[in-house]
Amino acid sequence: MAGSASVLQDGSLLSKIDLRLYRLERIFALLSGLAVFSLMVLAVISVSGRNFFNAPLPGYVDWIEQAMPLIAFMGVAYTQRDGGHIRMDMLVGQLHGRVLYAVEFLTTLAIFALIALLVWGTWAHFQRSFDIAAPMWSRDSSMDIAIPLWPAKLVVPVAFSVLALRLFLQLWGYATAFLSNTERPVAVPVIEDVATQAAHEAEHVSGLDD
Repeated sequence: MAGSASVLQDGSLLSKIDLRLYRLERIFALLSGLAVFSLMVLAVISVSGRNFFNAPLPGYVDWIEQAMPLIAFMGVAYTQRDGGHIRMDMLVGQLHGRVLYAVEFLTTLAIFALIALLVWGTWAHFQRSFDIAAPMWSRDSSMDIAIPLWPAKLVVPVAFSVLALRLFLQLWGYATAFLSNTERPVAVPVIEDVATQAAHEAEHVSGLDD
């Protein structure tokens, strides 16, 4: 399941890099949110045009296809940083100390290997679409209004590359925590108990976490 987690900070190099990458991840997540909002606006325009003027927005499906990679992938690193992806917290939450850090390191390493392969594969997919000598630098385009597809295909390896950086930092964090056997690991999501989750939710609702 997806539980609630917090990320601790200190003055270490790892924590400083974590915060810098987090700024980029927040920008990517914002772009993802703006893409969702843009599709809502386009839907209103298309439906209004169809109902009132019998003229829906041309290429509405094409624009949806362009926006989907933004929606689906731009926020994955941001979510990974905060421990928001689906995970077996009921199992992992029973582990402590070096055993916990070792398990987290191994699972994160497996994800890192998968993402590295996906970066390679999606970049190759982008290269097949991009051609600087072609019109609009594109070898392919959407079916309705001929929007070049390479920008949407480029989004995926870029987003996965940021996720790979996040996973590398978390590997660093879990390895450091394992070696020092600290109770306060930095730059990695720390699973919160129910009482801590409730306290943070109360702070968020009341606006005290600003």
